[in-house]
Amino acid sequence: MPAGYRFGEVVSLGLLRSFMIRLSAKVVVDERELEERFVRASGPGGQNVNKVATAVELRFDVAHSSLAQEIKERLFVLAGRRITSSGVLVIESREHRTQLQNRQAARRRLAEFLERAAQLPKRRRATTARPGVDKRRLMTKRRRGRMKALRAATGREDE
Repeated sequence: MPAGYRFGEVVSLGLLRSFMIRLSAKVVVDERELEERFVRASGPGGQNVNKVATAVELRFDVAHSSLAQEIKERLFVLAGRRITSSGVLVIESREHRTQLQNRQAARRRLAEFLERAAQLPKRRRATTARPGVDKRRLMTKRRRGRMKALRAATGREDE
């Protein structure tokens, strides 16, 4: 992919009329891997709301996509309930009044998912407790035990 292209930009790849969508700095997806369905949306829109299908349901088949395997695995974890049992990521957008804005919002959300999945998780560094921590914990336990022992009955009986 040539340098200088922006996020979400559609790039033609010559005579085959295949379009690549640059979703993030690290992730480029072929437009043929995305499937969009337009449905009627509830919410704002006035009289237009019952006539025009403005809501977008963006479907991306993660299991059969061209993404690297480690990105796919992280995406399955990140997406959670949004991924179907057949491995398709479903993103819905219905917050805007126009189909174009909803389409852009859905693609933006897909790009955010893919960008997070493309980032390697930080490695956990094993740490050890300082020597004084154990000492302080044991001293506090002893003090608390003495305090509770003092609360116990002193041996006199109230009749």
